[in-house]
Amino acid sequence: PEETVTSSFASFIHAVRPEHLSKTVRHRSKRMILDSIGVGLVGSTTHVFDLALQYCRLYSSVAVSSVYGKPGVKLSPTLAAFTNGVATHSMDFDDTWHPATHPSGAVLPALLAASQMIPPNTKPNGMDFLLAFNVGLEVQGRLMHFSTEAHNIPKRFHPPSVVGTMGSAAATAKLLSLSTTQCTHALGIAASLSGAPMANAATQAKPLHIGNATRLGFEAALLAARGMEANPLILDDIPGCSGFSAFYSVYQPKPLSTPSDHHEFLLEKQDIAFKRFPAHLGMHWVVDAALSVRNLFINYAGSFSPSLIRTIVLKIPVSKYINRPFPSSEHQARHSFQFNACTALLDGEVGLSSFAESSIHRQELRELLDKVVVEHPEDNIANFDKMYGEVALLLHSGDVLTGKCDTFYGHWRKPLSKESLLKKFRSNASHVLP
Repeated sequence: PEETVTSSFASFIHAVRPEHLSKTVRHRSKRMILDSIGVGLVGSTTHVFDLALQYCRLYSSVAVSSVYGKPGVKLSPTLAAFTNGVATHSMDFDDTWHPATHPSGAVLPALLAASQMIPPNTKPNGMDFLLAFNVGLEVQGRLMHFSTEAHNIPKRFHPPSVVGTMGSAAATAKLLSLSTTQCTHALGIAASLSGAPMANAATQAKPLHIGNATRLGFEAALLAARGMEANPLILDDIPGCSGFSAFYSVYQPKPLSTPSDHHEFLLEKQDIAFKRFPAHLGMHWVVDAALSVRNLFINYAGSFSPSLIRTIVLKIPVSKYINRPFPSSEHQARHSFQFNACTALLDGEVGLSSFAESSIHRQELRELLDKVVVEHPEDNIANFDKMYGEVALLLHSGDVLTGKCDTFYGHWRKPLSKESLLKKFRSNASHVLP
């Protein structure tokens, strides 16, 4: 039969081998796994995680898979994947790629849960696990390149709910050694289980997007393994009948070449962004810009004195769901340029405690927020590879102090050091583990 885009992806999933992973890809993906587990562990301390866990314990029958941060609790594999996916994204602390998505949280919980489901005599080794993880990353990355729309900060669908579900299906299909035909159907089934609207950003429902992506992709692979079929052209551009193209405008699918000694994974070409504090990735630009101008202000005035400031000007991209002047909840605060810039100015840092109720509703923070004016320069594009953050303090004296950041520490152009990554992991894991 003639090769299609969909069959090329299925062939890749089935045929790729550990030796196709370069040293760089192995190193970068191990860092992602370490960070994602730490983020999941600290995420298991959140209220939204507790809600998800309570729900899953109602339905757990074959309890063989572990739950982050709960040593005595096991759930059925797909529900464990869902719960751990919610934990991973509960604080918006998980890694981010470009085009924009959260790749690890959509894949790793499914693989961990599936590994505990597999009988002892057929369990995967570490290299098999790492390969399946990278298959999930590669499929997500390739799918995001099918549309120019995906390259900018999204407006319609939350990307991990779309490509993450497909990545989870691909990764689990690889771990379970599905045939090429079964891989095709796993992708087709996963497409019918994908998609969540951006309007639920900055709410408790947003972590469900990751939980559902990793769980439903896992379920798609399990259904395909049992013989369920789906459209074998799901990724192709079929006029008059939307498949995966339903999620994107300007859809231009490209086949994925069969792996060879010269196959280059996308993770080889571009590293991942790791977050230093638990908030939307866009916040990291304005926080670094705010910290920079804060240092200038202290050198200017001797200390940080908000009373000397007349206006705070934020120059940020147009992105409605993260432009929140006065957030009233922790999830809104994690998605507010204004909140994160003013918190950095006031405290000299942003961390876990910054999003506690007591921190969000401080009078001194509210007074700073009242001084914020937002501008959208034409050259500041809502794109994680091109955007910048600028914070200007207009003082009552007439002086102006400015801080700007075009690449924050943790961005793929400026990766976290090994020491910084381990420090983040230990800090997160210590909330749960001795």
